[in-house]
Amino acid sequence: MKFNRDQRFVRWFIIFAAVVITALILWNVSLFFDQLKQAERDRMEIWASSMEAFNTEDINQYYALSQKINSRNQYIPIIITDYKDSIVNSINIPEGVLDNPQRSQEMLREMAAENEPIRIDILGGELWYAYYGHSPVINQLKYFPVVLVIIIILFIAVIYFFYATSKASEQNLLWAGMAKETAHQIGTPLSSLVGWTEILKTENVNPEYIEEINKDIARLETITGRFSKIGSVPKLEAKNIITVTQEAFEYLSKRSSKLIDFQIDVPQGQLFVMLNEELFAWSIENLVKNAIDAMKGKGTLTLIIKRDTRYAKILIKDTGKGIPKMNFSTIFEPGYTTKTRGWGLGLSLTKRIIEEYHDGQVKVLHSELNKGTTFQIALKLIN
Repeated sequence: MKFNRDQRFVRWFIIFAAVVITALILWNVSLFFDQLKQAERDRMEIWASSMEAFNTEDINQYYALSQKINSRNQYIPIIITDYKDSIVNSINIPEGVLDNPQRSQEMLREMAAENEPIRIDILGGELWYAYYGHSPVINQLKYFPVVLVIIIILFIAVIYFFYATSKASEQNLLWAGMAKETAHQIGTPLSSLVGWTEILKTENVNPEYIEEINKDIARLETITGRFSKIGSVPKLEAKNIITVTQEAFEYLSKRSSKLIDFQIDVPQGQLFVMLNEELFAWSIENLVKNAIDAMKGKGTLTLIIKRDTRYAKILIKDTGKGIPKMNFSTIFEPGYTTKTRGWGLGLSLTKRIIEEYHDGQVKVLHSELNKGTTFQIALKLIN
């Protein structure tokens, strides 16, 4: 079913993302460790060379030390300027930057913002300044806490998702078990009623009474069939959605308040979709009953069927109290109800029947407070 497929996709996507990010973090930590380890080694070698240079007056030794320091700095970008801000030397600066005066000045400003320039006293009283930026290691470490927060959030999302889905699965199993048990319990007295109608036929009872009883027995059989299908994958068949919808709509129109004006607008011809007739009729009845409750037994209820490019669309419009926009999704959650009686399962069952069993869509198309609501069901047409 679509909903379960989406759940599995989201769950595995979160797990995959968490594993990939974790692997990237471990890989980056390994790189950081190697780079920091090499940096320590370089500093120790430079320290050893400086000790040698301080114990000699050989100018070549000082020159060799300077060269060594420069060669070991492979990461930190440095620009050296004189007191007039003219560039004297540079290290680890991308090619072409210093050839562009505007770009080089921008880089100097960026370095000054990152780190305060270091003053260098040159022989003869001249002053130089060393501007330097962050090494790649520092730049990567800046984003490391953000990555850690993301991975923690992902792992929390995985845990929550597993908890929520397992809890929902338990609830689904409970509701499915209750539905099947209800169907089983109704079946016993229903069989007895069928037997009693046969006895009544021999007692010269008015045939019209028996006919009405048979209608109610047929209705109970339909309800039993609906409950028995909850929790299992229903069989779908090609059906004319116009006929099925009309029958469900007209059944309730004959048994509802006379103060409600039932109107129906359907196209000519036939619209075939894959349906389980009993469950689909149940979803139509739930929406119609919801509309009747919203109008408090008085108003206009309109059913419209129309053909779209790929879909058959059923609109159920009422002139009731309306639904606040923030509740458009909430009303389909199990337990949501505005009535003092009832468990608030009608719309949630409708959503499950249409979206999970029929791979369609049901939603609040439009609603305005104190003016009415329009629900829409969309099902794919059979080409």
